[in-house]
Amino acid sequence: MGAINSYIDKSDMELIGLMKQHDQAAFTEIYQRYWKKLFTVAANKLQDLEEAREIVQNVFISLWNRREQLEINSSLQNYLAVSVKYRVINVLDKLTTKKTYLDSLDQANVDHSTQQWLDFMELKKQLSELVKELPEKCRLVFTLSREEGNSHKEIAQKLDISEKTVEGHLTKAIKLLKSQLNNYLMTLL
Repeated sequence: MGAINSYIDKSDMELIGLMKQHDQAAFTEIYQRYWKKLFTVAANKLQDLEEAREIVQNVFISLWNRREQLEINSSLQNYLAVSVKYRVINVLDKLTTKKTYLDSLDQANVDHSTQQWLDFMELKKQLSELVKELPEKCRLVFTLSREEGNSHKEIAQKLDISEKTVEGHLTKAIKLLKSQLNNYLMTLL
């Protein structure tokens, strides 16, 4: 216990020198000196304790892993604070990018679905106009079939015509409508 306590009196630069020689007690002393300060800074910036804890842990892991190549030109406290700052900035940047992306997706989905709805309503209006222009019997058969949901047999009975005639009128109506809608859609492109 006395050996570990002797590290308390050492300067940061002495601890770094010992740490470069793989002295884990020196590293532990650095960790105990700065962990709480760095965690507080990260937590205040991120408002996420887990993310702040992970950032600070990664800074200390990096410090230990790079101990042999470590070149600190300012104070150790500044060096660690800058390391935390850059990692916090990276996390905030990722969160901002993610939020911007998700917001743009939401907006795109709203814009896209609104546009689809408007396109659908315009197409429905156009179809309604085209149905009005069909010959009378074709229009009547089409309306009874597609809008009211009657079967060919029911339409034949209501109009006192054969089912074959009903099929003929529907075929003619659909062919005319397809042709007219294709012309309409081509004008949109």
